[in-house]
Amino acid sequence: MTLLTGTEAIGALPVTPSWECWRAGRAEGPLIGGVLNRIMRTQATRYALPLEWFDGAVLFWEEMGGYASWVWSDLQVLRHCGILDRIAGMVVGVPHAIDGLGAPDASPTLPEIVLDVLGDRDIPVLGNVEFGHAGPNLPMPVGIRVALDAQQRTLSLLEPAVRPHPTSAPTR
Repeated sequence: MTLLTGTEAIGALPVTPSWECWRAGRAEGPLIGGVLNRIMRTQATRYALPLEWFDGAVLFWEEMGGYASWVWSDLQVLRHCGILDRIAGMVVGVPHAIDGLGAPDASPTLPEIVLDVLGDRDIPVLGNVEFGHAGPNLPMPVGIRVALDAQQRTLSLLEPAVRPHPTSAPTR
């Protein structure tokens, strides 16, 4: 609730044991993201986000339903349209109901898919973070600056999601 009412930055989000470092590194930038297939599909419309919005951003995404191969394909679209060349970091949500993921012997795993698509891009990746459709549904306020340290498994909100309302001086 403080996120929606307070005018101070929240700071570090509470870490759970599920959070994993998929590629070490640090990044700081504005949060941008959502459901992976919606991000990808939007880029193919007149409502596409300008690519500049991804410059230095921390891309967060989650996916629910479908197949592991769809995740790979959607990430490839983001790669080909230049988004993955612009971002500074990535936070991946817990996958929900994706066929081909989750079984102990599943291959490829979600980290393998993500790292395959990223290739040699030096982008820190924090995986299995509970936001979106996975509980406890951490806040991911689009547009505010965050600090990501994948190796330390931390994600900190550096700005408040709510700005104080400017007050006007009384009229005389």
